[in-house]
Amino acid sequence: MTTESDPTGRSANQPGAKLDAGKIYAGILDDFALALMAVAEVGTFGANKYTRGGWQSVPNGDVRYRDAMWRHLLKERHEEFDADSGLRHVAHRAWNALAELELRLRQQQEAA
Repeated sequence: MTTESDPTGRSANQPGAKLDAGKIYAGILDDFALALMAVAEVGTFGANKYTRGGWQSVPNGDVRYRDAMWRHLLKERHEEFDADSGLRHVAHRAWNALAELELRLRQQQEAA
């Protein structure tokens, strides 16, 4: 277990203390606001085409989303936009990579 600490050296009960030294900078994702919005557009397209959250129940999903990611990567070499959605292949590729990663992390968590 990691000992929490304040990066300014304050003790936990001192005014202004925040025990966040060494924690993940989750706000760093804000640096990718445009890219994440493009990925969210892909997710919205998929939710409307299929069902919201349904991707989580696809059998063998990690492998199938990796395959989809590769299809978009290969298509992207010849065209910028997906014919079905009208959205960028690179955004589809990112969405599929996130879906694969999420499923693998969940599998790992369940196994632990």
